[in-house]
Amino acid sequence: MKPFADLSEKEILALAISSEDDDARTYMAFANSLQEQYPSSARVFIDMAEEEHEHRRRLTELYQTKFGDFIPLVRRSDVTGFVKHKPAWLMQQLSLDVVRKRAEVMELENYRFYKQAAERASDDDVKKLLLDLAEEEKGHESLAAKLTEKHLDADTKLEEADAERQLFLLQIVQPGLLGLMDGSVSTLAPLFAAAFATHDTWQTFLVGTAASIGAGISMGFAEALSDDGELTGRGHPWIRGSAAGIMTAVGGLGHTLPYLINDFWTATVLAVIIVFIELWLISWIRFKYMDTPFMRAAFQIAVGGFIVFLAGILIGSA
Repeated sequence: MKPFADLSEKEILALAISSEDDDARTYMAFANSLQEQYPSSARVFIDMAEEEHEHRRRLTELYQTKFGDFIPLVRRSDVTGFVKHKPAWLMQQLSLDVVRKRAEVMELENYRFYKQAAERASDDDVKKLLLDLAEEEKGHESLAAKLTEKHLDADTKLEEADAERQLFLLQIVQPGLLGLMDGSVSTLAPLFAAAFATHDTWQTFLVGTAASIGAGISMGFAEALSDDGELTGRGHPWIRGSAAGIMTAVGGLGHTLPYLINDFWTATVLAVIIVFIELWLISWIRFKYMDTPFMRAAFQIAVGGFIVFLAGILIGSA
């Protein structure tokens, strides 16, 4: 993958062209899913797809004028700094509220992309087009207003978050929660391996603490180095890295702290209870913030956590 800051004007235009095409396809997928129940709202997304096609046409004409007819395929997945969204065709239960929020986030991300791209452009024509597209993304009539007036009741309006909050959830909260899940599950094996190998609560506590802090440092650096925050607006990378690292460490320390108790079996039973609570909490978080059905999330987390937990016990008892 290539950092966004290292892209040339040629590559930025190629990326913008493919992104407009991807967004148009996403809007058409939304329109198709809403057509039967909300035909008027589906029409809104069809219009938005047509607007994305117009953006793509203008970008393509400028690219061909500046760089020739061949346009390399540069996609968001090839460039660091973009938020990874679940493809529309993999999203289940595409309700009006879900697609509305997703579309609002897309508009905000596109605005930031064009603003950042324009700042890096040196060619006057390229800079002008990118700024024009940024203003068009910013100046779109509120999709929330269009759809809320037709289909959302007063209670739903009060509960809704705006696009900035949705972007915050996608870009900051979810990575932090992934860190929490990583810390909670990955430290099970070394902790319980040490517990059943030594039957010494203090030694087990030291191993669990070391594993938790080590996982936190690793996760923190991985998050900090994954994105400089300029394109996505996610904030300073080291702040995000610190948050992710701390949450990862907390996930491991939760079931490590019981081993401060001197009695081995008391500490172990309490640690196991905490593990079950952690796995249930992680399942609920995935259901709440990651659009995963609760039973599926619980099954995935329970199976994965149990395998890691069992591996630790078997290794420690060998």
